[in-house]
Amino acid sequence: MASGPLDGVTVLEQIIAGPYACAHLADMGAEVIKVEPPDGEPWRLAQQYMPGESKWFHQLNRGKRSLELKLDEPEAQEIVKRLVPKVDVVVINYRPDVAARLKIDYESLREFNEQLIYVDNTGFGRKGPWAHRPGYDSVAQAASGLLAGEGKLDEDGQPIQITSTSLADYATGIGVCEALFNRERTGQGKYIESTLLRTAMQFQMERVTRVPAADAANETRMAHLHERRDAGAAYPELLELYDPRKVSSAVNSVYRAYSTKDGALAIGALSASLRAKVWTAIGTDYLGADDPEFDLENPEWVQRGVTAVHAIEETMKSKTTAEWMEIFDREGVPAGPVNFAEEIAAMHEPGILG
Repeated sequence: MASGPLDGVTVLEQIIAGPYACAHLADMGAEVIKVEPPDGEPWRLAQQYMPGESKWFHQLNRGKRSLELKLDEPEAQEIVKRLVPKVDVVVINYRPDVAARLKIDYESLREFNEQLIYVDNTGFGRKGPWAHRPGYDSVAQAASGLLAGEGKLDEDGQPIQITSTSLADYATGIGVCEALFNRERTGQGKYIESTLLRTAMQFQMERVTRVPAADAANETRMAHLHERRDAGAAYPELLELYDPRKVSSAVNSVYRAYSTKDGALAIGALSASLRAKVWTAIGTDYLGADDPEFDLENPEWVQRGVTAVHAIEETMKSKTTAEWMEIFDREGVPAGPVNFAEEIAAMHEPGILG
């Protein structure tokens, strides 16, 4: 077990967003006790490299101790009751109805430890019309707008999920450290409610934050979208109406990824001074949004922009990623190669990345 600022803190946790968060608590020195059913939790059984073991499970449960319990049995529930007075934090990751049925809901466990910090992670919360629904990362992506915000369709017009990572699961914050700090000051425990939906929405603050003075165009667009949906429009048409950034993305040359002669890289230049460095490095006079005549409502300007960006794309394909990175480093352009995760992990092992 790692040493750290949470030495002396004991956490009792149960099954993806919950285990991932608790892995970080273990990294900080907490003693985390993982409660697992006799036949193993789902991630133990996913892509096994040997019976009962998987990399997914190890990644989510590093640094923890294990406790096998069948929580629907009275004997197991009694064991939990004996443990609760000795722990600081309980993390639950069940559907809303399950915790109460198993007698491990907040009110039940608080009887045995009034200073208990109880983290209740659900898909959609415990109140409201969606409270009864179970939730996984894929469902939170869809319900929150993340999936539509990506704007991706397969060749049959089906929406494509974000598959590189379980975004809502991994980023769901549980507030344990804040609650522990508060308990040190007040002596009081705390009930913390965390949901996958709320986490997924946090990634989209520009879209979900309402500023009436700035939202008129957006409201008009959404009203049109709702009209088309009510009229029976298919999802691809709705997506086309929804995403106003497609035109701006098509004429953007300074904050995007490019294919190179042997791979790909990404450029990120938001300030005027950095954009100027990009133009110098690439050797283009295309100014994009810095052009005094910039007008996304003007089809002629948009077509010129698209043509200029295509020309830059061809230029980028003329050199290797390493050659471009040497140029961008010299000019001070924020850029990085498009790596595969295994490659960057291998680079880190010998200390190449510091």
